[in-house]
Amino acid sequence: MFTLLVVIIGLIAIIMILVVLLQSGKGGGLAGIAAGGATQSLLGTRTAPDILEKATWVLGALFIFLCVVTTFFIGGEEGSQSVIQQGDATGQAAPVLPPVDAQSLPAADDAGTAATDAPDE
Repeated sequence: MFTLLVVIIGLIAIIMILVVLLQSGKGGGLAGIAAGGATQSLLGTRTAPDILEKATWVLGALFIFLCVVTTFFIGGEEGSQSVIQQGDATGQAAPVLPPVDAQSLPAADDAGTAATDAPDE
């Protein structure tokens, strides 16, 4: 179901890109180029921009709606648990580190020990 919704969202995005490019802006846009300006002569001078504008609004609303609905189908059943819950379900505990012994630490250089070996006043 998730894959189907993603494919539908992709098709809507492509169609919406084409519809937006066909709209005429202040400079004329691609609406005058499509079919040699036949879109405005076929549908009238004002109906073509109205149809393209309504199509943009409908496609945009459908795009957003499907994006929200798709989030409910992400991952199926295995995606419904958090990482902490998945770790608890396997029964694995975090590894316990051994205590640190001061003698096993590497020796500090002279500059580091000079400040710590100074007598307290």
